[in-house]
Amino acid sequence: MLSSTDWFLKIESIIEFIKTRKKNIISEIGIERSDYALILYSKLDNWKNYYHKGLWKKEPEWDRVGVTTLFTFYWDITIETINFAKHFVKKEKDLMVGGVLASIQPKEIEEATGIKPWVGILGKPGILDKGDTQIIDNLPLDYSILDEIEYKYPMSNAFYGYMTRGCIRHCAFCAVPTLEDKYIPYIPLYERIEKIREVYGDQKDLLLMDNNVLASENLADIIEDIIKSGFGKGAKYTQPNMLAISVKNLIDGINDRAYIRKTQALILEFYQKIKNIKGDDSYEIYKIMNRHHINKLITTTKDNLIKAYDEITPIYDKHFRSTPRKRYVDFNQGVDARLFNEEKVKLLSKIAIRPLRIAFDDIKTFSAYNNAIRLSVNAGLKDFSNYLLYNFTDQPVDLYKRLRINVELCDELNVNIYSFPMKFHPIRKGKDDEEDLSHNRDYIGKYWNRKYIRAVQAILNSTKGKVGKGKSFFLEAFGNTEVEYLELLEMPETFILYRFFFKWLDEKNGKGTLHWRKCWKDCMINLPANEKEIVLNIIHRNVFSNEELLSVKSEIAIELLNCYTNYRKDIVTPGSDLYILKQEYDMNPTISLRRSQNKNEE
Repeated sequence: MLSSTDWFLKIESIIEFIKTRKKNIISEIGIERSDYALILYSKLDNWKNYYHKGLWKKEPEWDRVGVTTLFTFYWDITIETINFAKHFVKKEKDLMVGGVLASIQPKEIEEATGIKPWVGILGKPGILDKGDTQIIDNLPLDYSILDEIEYKYPMSNAFYGYMTRGCIRHCAFCAVPTLEDKYIPYIPLYERIEKIREVYGDQKDLLLMDNNVLASENLADIIEDIIKSGFGKGAKYTQPNMLAISVKNLIDGINDRAYIRKTQALILEFYQKIKNIKGDDSYEIYKIMNRHHINKLITTTKDNLIKAYDEITPIYDKHFRSTPRKRYVDFNQGVDARLFNEEKVKLLSKIAIRPLRIAFDDIKTFSAYNNAIRLSVNAGLKDFSNYLLYNFTDQPVDLYKRLRINVELCDELNVNIYSFPMKFHPIRKGKDDEEDLSHNRDYIGKYWNRKYIRAVQAILNSTKGKVGKGKSFFLEAFGNTEVEYLELLEMPETFILYRFFFKWLDEKNGKGTLHWRKCWKDCMINLPANEKEIVLNIIHRNVFSNEELLSVKSEIAIELLNCYTNYRKDIVTPGSDLYILKQEYDMNPTISLRRSQNKNEE
């Protein structure tokens, strides 16, 4: 007799059966021993059919569904998502699509999905509901939705917002003029921050997404607002009791899906934290979790979480500590170097800004960029970051120049500048383009080629995608000179990724980097112009198919191309000579690409 069975506790197995239809799971659940076996079997069968036969598509659950879109190169998955979302909304007209891609290419979205998207921001009253006086874009954010999903945002402990909208520039590579077509010089922040604190608790940092804050005539008001919100220079943050806040919001019914997940995670995190501390507290927490079935999210209920919290609170309060930490303000989209002056920098220095992000997208802007860095350093700022656009109208060597400028500024001014090279992708189809290259990542700039792009990505692989302080580290990664850098761009990707192994291989058997360099030089000097063009075309397109390789007849050219094909495959093929040599090297590496331990470069 299992008439009193709590079937909710078996939900994990029930869901697994519905997904897999494996009959052995039924016996594990123990349905056949229940007084309600026939009813339960029938219900399970209904749910199984509902899921596998797609019956759910005929019974849409939601009155409204919203889909936001991101970058244009996510085209395929975006269109698939919009079409999939149609199954969830009762009336297709109530499926709302907006965001970046939808605003840039609304016509294309409508042609591909039949849904006419919203262009731009929700910056006027009555957009969603006729007669509604609220401006959606000015409302405080719903931070609870960050806890509805498993993914954890790196900047989850931060206030997000805008204090301006739009930009005075109209850069050819930028979507902002379409997304935010009007420059709004000041959007007050303090009241929004206070409302967020009241519901979701205080946050450590302030992440502002303004596209050109220095263009605002109200910059002094913006800085004053930031300071009033608790982010003046030297400001510190003491974390509140997030478990108490989470449970309060759970009790208040703010977002059950989010706060069931968050409360359970915080309790589990607390248990893991005290598990190795002497005493009985961790065992007590374990018993409470087990008694209320909250040790697994899938068996966790709102009521049981609240009951468990009442029992856990005395133990949690005993262990809860919060050490004050420095706060930071981050204008995440960067600021415009061309708008710097002493007055504006003095204002920026009054807030806890770190890092100060200054765009350096074009070597032609060096004078303004250099001035911006120096003004900032004179005002006491030490930590900087910037985005370096490449693959646009720039020459490949321009990227090297900008990176080196930053490294040398670090040494000269004793500051930290972290550079993030960002590959350009078009946001619309070009007039002369046969294919819409904005819908994928295949675009190659006028002065670039696929091999150069892959080489830069391989170099950045060793630097974790960013380039910071340390001149010796930079020179080893990117080359001592522009000539060495350009040589690196031509070098086989495998030689870049495993550069120290191939240097070692030169000493071992003479088949390392020096061998490639000799082959390259021989080809560039001795090959007839037409055959050299064929070889360079194969390398620069980064396509080494049999058909392409068979078109090459010269022995020195074949030897060169073997460096791009054989090494790539052999180094990851167990049993190959190169693989065995790599294993030998890994046992005792002689060099590694790491930042210098010299204190002057830390």
